[in-house]
Amino acid sequence: MRMHIELNDDLVAEVDRLAGPRERSAFVRRAVIKALDEARRAEALRSSAGVLRESGPHEWDDDPAAWVRAGRHADARRAG
Repeated sequence: MRMHIELNDDLVAEVDRLAGPRERSAFVRRAVIKALDEARRAEALRSSAGVLRESGPHEWDDDPAAWVRAGRHADARRAG
């Protein structure tokens, strides 16, 4: 499938400078893939916001730093 997009001259010049005129499509493809990954990640974060709050008291509520330290020390494979 093909898509037509319009970019201003300054943007095209910058793409050409960084990627080379023969690599425009690959450069734009990588940029779109990266933007989609970021958008999906943001969507996942938004959809999971508040989930832990709803599940009741947690063992880390009183002192989150102590809970993290205890977890680290419980695993002999971890340093620190």
